[in-house]
Amino acid sequence: MKNVTLLSGSLIFYAYGETKYLPLLMISVLANHFFGLHIGRRERYRAERSGADTGQKSGIRTNRNKINRRRKAVFAIAILYNVGMLAVFKYGRGGRYLPLGISFYTFQMLSYLIDVYQGEQRREPSFLKFATYVAMFPQLLSGPLVGYGEMRGSLARREFSAKGVQDGLKVFTMGLAAKVLLADRIGLLWQEVQVTGFESISTPLAWLAAIAYSLKIYFDFYGYSLMAMGLGRMLGFALPENFRNPYMATSVRDFYRRWHMTLGGWFRKYVYIPLGGNRRGEYRTVCHLLAVWILTSVWHGSTGNFLIWGMLLWLAIVIERQLEALGVMAVLEKVPGKLLCRLFVWVYIPITWVCFGITDIGQLQVFLGRMFHVVPGIRVSAGDWQKALENYGVLFLAGAIASTPLLKNLFRRFKDSWPVMALLAALFWLCVWRLQMEGHNPFMYLNF
Repeated sequence: MKNVTLLSGSLIFYAYGETKYLPLLMISVLANHFFGLHIGRRERYRAERSGADTGQKSGIRTNRNKINRRRKAVFAIAILYNVGMLAVFKYGRGGRYLPLGISFYTFQMLSYLIDVYQGEQRREPSFLKFATYVAMFPQLLSGPLVGYGEMRGSLARREFSAKGVQDGLKVFTMGLAAKVLLADRIGLLWQEVQVTGFESISTPLAWLAAIAYSLKIYFDFYGYSLMAMGLGRMLGFALPENFRNPYMATSVRDFYRRWHMTLGGWFRKYVYIPLGGNRRGEYRTVCHLLAVWILTSVWHGSTGNFLIWGMLLWLAIVIERQLEALGVMAVLEKVPGKLLCRLFVWVYIPITWVCFGITDIGQLQVFLGRMFHVVPGIRVSAGDWQKALENYGVLFLAGAIASTPLLKNLFRRFKDSWPVMALLAALFWLCVWRLQMEGHNPFMYLNF
């Protein structure tokens, strides 16, 4: 009954957000459950092991070959169905009307099918458990991406307790505060710059806006992930961590080991390693990384800016690999070189986020030109960046502190103390008040 309740509530939740695409979600769940049943079909060949005669063994092997061919055919159809559905909505109509969560729930179902086909997971005979796994509302819309093996035990048996609700609500409140009090507030600077026009901003303001957008996307997505983890804990599920202080990274490669870790893990397990990973020489490794970043770019969107974003990251990672092979990275990662590495990340990552956030290539060129002062400005106010610092300086400072492990460590240590619980309660209702005052401000990754 826990699964019945959770599935029913999740479908109501999804219908509240986008009723017209609820049938699409349920058709996908039904189709993939059917695919999983057939892909995971196994025959036991006890007769072959127990000394059957030659004719019987031959018949068993023939039957096994037929089943394997059928499994391969169903698996190919399943992959084409899921990738095709995703492509139709992302690229068939310009990606303007994406069903909520389609990128995430499609990848989760693909991971289940691949694991079942490769024998890493048993097929799930219960439609109720499978549907609950896919449609579970905390992570349905924007992840984190969770493999079926991580959820199978909890879907069969889990504990719902007052302690779990209390601990989950604390984590949920931290995520809510990251979204409402940091991401939404500092994101206003990015909106102001867009309204002003990229041609009319100074170079310092362009950099401040790029940093603001970088913090906005981080705290928006990190906030969602914390809220999902908190809701999961309330319900008895242990959802995985999705971010690990990415702005403390000392390289671009390290940054993306800490950023959206479940998506990175998905591409590593189902794309990078099957291609050969780093086992076939440096040239092939570079090609495999290129394939991963092209697919990551395409997964995020159909416009050219996403490909530019992905290629900038791929290029940085390849260069870092070469420096590491020469022993340069080992030297740089020692103090004070580690600080220089972090400074590089703090400069390079906002540039890539600008490429991610501006879909119009012409406007992207203008903004980058203003950042590097190679595109002439039009009616630029010389003191615009000072005014921005006056308005948003406190938020920049708060975002910088929240990007370090400090708050996370303090939360883990003191979350059960009465002063911290009172503070979390105040934060919760402050966020509710801000939401009521400011209205609808959706999560950024709902569009992916």
